[in-house]
Order: sequence, then C-alpha cells, then structure tokens
Amino acid sequence: MSSLYRLSSLPVRISPILCLLAATLAGFMSPPGGSAETGPVSTASPSASLPFANGERLAYDVTWLGLRAGIATMVVQEGADDRGKPQLTLNMTARSSPTVTKFYPVDNRGVSQVDLESFLPRHMTFARREGKRFNDFDYTFRHSEGLVTAVKDGKTDELAIPPDVQDAMSCLYYVRKVLPFVPGAALSLTVHHDKKNYKMDVRVEGLETVEGLWGKRETARVVVIMPFQGIFLNEGNIRVWFTTDEHRVPVRMKAKVVIGSIVAELTEGYGTVSRP
Repeated sequence: MSSLYRLSSLPVRISPILCLLAATLAGFMSPPGGSAETGPVSTASPSASLPFANGERLAYDVTWLGLRAGIATMVVQEGADDRGKPQLTLNMTARSSPTVTKFYPVDNRGVSQVDLESFLPRHMTFARREGKRFNDFDYTFRHSEGLVTAVKDGKTDELAIPPDVQDAMSCLYYVRKVLPFVPGAALSLTVHHDKKNYKMDVRVEGLETVEGLWGKRETARVVVIMPFQGIFLNEGNIRVWFTTDEHRVPVRMKAKVVIGSIVAELTEGYGTVSRP
C-alpha cells in the first residue's frame, strides 16, 4: 500500500509541468543569465501578437498507467496593476480525480501576475494541498533591485535574483511567446523556485505530427532537463508537444517516473470536443 500511495501521488503533480518546462526558456529574450544557440530575437512589443488571448482556458487530463489521476487547468486574464500598467494574471489548478482523492487528495492552486511590457513576474502565490502536506508560498519580485521577497509558510526572506528570472508559472506563457520551434534550438536560463535560483537547459528535439481530441496537428517536441523538484513533479526530464501554429498550445506533456510515465493530455480549450 505504501508503494501505491507514493506512486499514485505523482501524476496529479504534473498540472503546470509545461510551465516548469517553460522556465527553462525564460531567458531567451533576456541575454543576462541566459544564452540561445539558435533562433531570432523578436523586437516586437510584448503586447502585440500574443499566441494566447484574454480568457484562454486550457484543461488537461493527467494519467498514470492508464489511471485518470487528476485534472489540471490554466487560465489567462488581462488587466492592469495598481499603477495602471497592463499585466496578465495566470491561474493554474491541479486536482486529484475521485479515485485518487480517496487515499491522496490534491487541490493545488497558483496565481502569477506578469508585467505585460517586460513579461517578467511581479507577484506569485501558490497553495499546495497534497495529502497531509500543506504549504503556502508568496513571491514578490523587485527586478529593478535584483531582489525577491519570498514567503513560505509565514517565514520571509529577501533573496537576490538575476535580472531575467521567471517564476514557475509565468515561464510557460513566456516560452509560448518567444521560443522559435526550430529543431536543435537550445538555451540555458534561470527560474526562481522555493527560495532558490536554478539554471535549466532546454532543447527542441524535432517536429512531430500528433493526434488527439484537438485533431491532428504539427507540433514541436521540446525536452527540458529539470535540475530540481518542481511544484507539481519530481525532478527528471520532461517532454512537451507545442502546436506550431499561431496559438503555440501545449497539447501533450510526458515525464517518466519510477514505474511508467505521467501523461497530461489537452481535453478542452483548443479545437477540442468535450470528453464523455
């Protein structure tokens, strides 16, 4: 039972697996602390030609060994901060399925506020509820000072951050905006997670046609080498399939674990039909 308990808890942690992947790409548009081996640098306004629209909602089924282990959602909302500057509010949730909830309930919720002009995170909160594990995180980024105020379970620290750092949620949308889906493209960058700055590496492995509820699409298969235990997933390489059209939607995510693989499959939000 202990083995089943431990392994069955893994799939529900994949919800923003793609945002952790995207964290590896956060420095693509910010040379300090990150470098790209290939791909053009865009000079367009960050508010122009975004691949994700206000109100976008993507939903995923998370499975492990054929078991429907959880549901993950990501929502985009446009607005303004307290100074009237345009910002994006990114909401992500991950909940365990009824079957898994019986012995390991999960209800994780995160919110990231991103400055639309710089596409850097301003504030992030994350409530982790996994079994008997309860943690609350709050990060306030002060990029001009090179600092973040990081609060975990009521304990506050002032920590140094590099100028191009992203959080583990904002990074997904940043990569959707800037990453060229060119086979062989690779780069290294920094993400702030759990009061530490981590360097991560990412590579576009190739283009691949995949099929699901969203139809048959050409996608870019991207691999991310994770150097730390993420918010929703233990450390290890992750692969994500992004559509190569103007929406650049992550339609599938996959990560190997001790037994089998965790898979997150898009079920709603992009050319999909409702699941039965």
